[in-house]
Amino acid sequence: MNIINSINDILWTYILIALLLGCAFWFTLKTRFVQFRMIGEMVRLLGDSAGTNGKPGEKHISSFQAFAISIASRVGTGNLAGVATAIAVGGPGAVFWMWVIALFGAASSFVESTLAQLYKVRGKDSFIGGPAYYMRKGLKQPWMGTVFAVLITITFGFAFNSVQSNTLCAAFEHAFGFDHAIVGGVITIATLLIIFGGVQRIAKVSSIIVPVMALGYIALALIIVAINITELPAVIKLIVSHAFGWQQALGGGVGIALMQGIKRGLFSNEAGMGSAPNVAATAHVTHPVKQGLIQTLGVFTDTLIICTCTAFIILFSGAPLDGSTNGVQLTQQALTNEIGSAGSIFVAIALFFFAFSSILGNYYYGEANVRYLTRKKWILNIYRILVGGMVLFGALAALDVAWSLADVTMGLMALCNLIAISLLGKYAFKLLEDYRAQKRAGIKDPVFTKDRLKEVENDIECW
Repeated sequence: MNIINSINDILWTYILIALLLGCAFWFTLKTRFVQFRMIGEMVRLLGDSAGTNGKPGEKHISSFQAFAISIASRVGTGNLAGVATAIAVGGPGAVFWMWVIALFGAASSFVESTLAQLYKVRGKDSFIGGPAYYMRKGLKQPWMGTVFAVLITITFGFAFNSVQSNTLCAAFEHAFGFDHAIVGGVITIATLLIIFGGVQRIAKVSSIIVPVMALGYIALALIIVAINITELPAVIKLIVSHAFGWQQALGGGVGIALMQGIKRGLFSNEAGMGSAPNVAATAHVTHPVKQGLIQTLGVFTDTLIICTCTAFIILFSGAPLDGSTNGVQLTQQALTNEIGSAGSIFVAIALFFFAFSSILGNYYYGEANVRYLTRKKWILNIYRILVGGMVLFGALAALDVAWSLADVTMGLMALCNLIAISLLGKYAFKLLEDYRAQKRAGIKDPVFTKDRLKEVENDIECW
């Protein structure tokens, strides 16, 4: 455990925070603030994509379904337990830094998802792609793609899924007194039944669960904000003051808030980590930029809306932030303070859908990369069984061990991806210019063909 924490501290303190923020600001400038300028286009594209799966008879994943799978992975324990942990450890100021990494990190999400679309390949039932593919085809570094594929398979299929099941079981124990082994067994069986159906079944389940769970949680948070509306200015002032206050700076609190906000923010919205591109590549679109824009909207949905809902619930409630209560139990206690004993039950039920949908999304990220490593069906089936085993293991593991392992594997994976998108980002910028040029020319539905990007024409398969 001490070794894991030491690696974690070095990786995050000296390397990743600088690289994450550096890439986020660089991509924001080079795309001319695409995440703000084109937010209207993002919403329009998402609405137009619902139910669009390509030509009749083809079994493609629609742009909306790809968005739903990525949101399923993003919106999970990080939104309920991760935000609570960030506030408990880093103070209210951590929320501000979560906002910052979302606002600027959204540009990183745009770049990586656009690149995933550019370099995607044809699979049996859908397109396949992601960082491993653009490392192999774009950077011409297949070894780097292999390293990334192994890292993301471990990170999402194993580490993150153990975190999801761990937090879910803790919530059910707090609300209902259920034994971890029983809850873990149930979600393990349910997971295996769905993931053995492949990406088509995952897409269908996610496109149903995600809108319901997100809208329900947001509605509850808005009710709580309305009840405490007079306290809203004070809460916002508390968040900002703890992010920059002199007292916090002298005590080292700003640094802790910064680190917790970025780590928990990245765990939640995954911007720049290289996870969402794996599902972004599956979508059937006419231009790579379309899915890049839609996935950018996913970052805002996750952090600026759902994570902020959790933060406000906790800070309005007056729940203790002294570390005596942490993780999802803090969120449950906060909601109980607001709406009574039903609050703990609501969080447990909400977390079931949040965490379970995340397990499905996380699994698919691993599957896409197992398929990169090998086409052998029996290896994929073994991976599916191992994922089920890690879901059960996570139900029984200690929370701090699960979080620490996830931090390390997430950091290594993000490091690998950030290097790749830094080198390939110029192609995403050119694609964005091509998209904008077509829109300025009056083309409502821009179309990309590989001859429009001569530099990589021979490396592109699906355009």
